[in-house]
Amino acid sequence: MKLPIYLDYSATTPVDPRVAEKMMQFLTLDGTFGNPASRSHRFGWQAEEAVDIARNQIAELVGADPREIVFTSGATESDNLAIKGAANFYQKKGKHIITSKTEHKAVLDTCRQLEREGFEVTYLAPQRNGIIDLNELEAAMRDDTILVSIMHVNNEIGVVQDIATIAKCAARAVSSTTLTPPRAWANCLST
Repeated sequence: MKLPIYLDYSATTPVDPRVAEKMMQFLTLDGTFGNPASRSHRFGWQAEEAVDIARNQIAELVGADPREIVFTSGATESDNLAIKGAANFYQKKGKHIITSKTEHKAVLDTCRQLEREGFEVTYLAPQRNGIIDLNELEAAMRDDTILVSIMHVNNEIGVVQDIATIAKCAARAVSSTTLTPPRAWANCLST
């Protein structure tokens, strides 16, 4: 047996060798190494072009406008940006947020911080199988609900939520939000 054995795959996994191979061209002097924000030299221009290509590919994949794609340093920053951004933007409409008790720690911590700032958060308890009861979700909706944050696939227990139905339920409750195909299942994604 080879030691040590890594048993925390719910927290992070090794980079897929195909991804590592593709990324090497952006991490070494032999490739397109540079800061995409440095627009005064070739390295910056090439790096910016690579980021733009990636942004367009992701936008096409999720049915978004490339200008809506924001890169962050990781999942925690992404969750914070999405939740706090939506909460602060919509706070004049209401201050009620719905999430589940089995969300990622970054989501739960952000919601707790928003509670300290005057927001009210409803934490839905999943059923025994880990799935959110859609009747409970609908019952939790209020006129001042501005955000529903539910993890599509739980990284610890592996349950897959019916995110399309959850999104439709949320969209009905938050009438100012219009979700249209191909984005009919979410208007903000965070990974």
